Amino acid sequence: MTARRALDEVIYEFVRVGAYVKVTAVDPATGVETSIVGSPRAGERALKETALRKLLYVLNRSP
Repeated sequence: MTARRALDEVIYEFVRVGAYVKVTAVDPATGVETSIVGSPRAGERALKETALRKLLYVLNRSP
């Protein structure tokens, strides 16, 4: 089982692309970044939470 990594800091970038928003989450300690695409209607908090969950998934599956 992989130990979950805690993040001290996450950098988010929001880019409007037509009718959607691309959210990139970056862990500055490792340089790992992930992106999601969602509806602007979802709200900033929901988009951040989704991007963070994906970033944690990627970090926790890496050796």
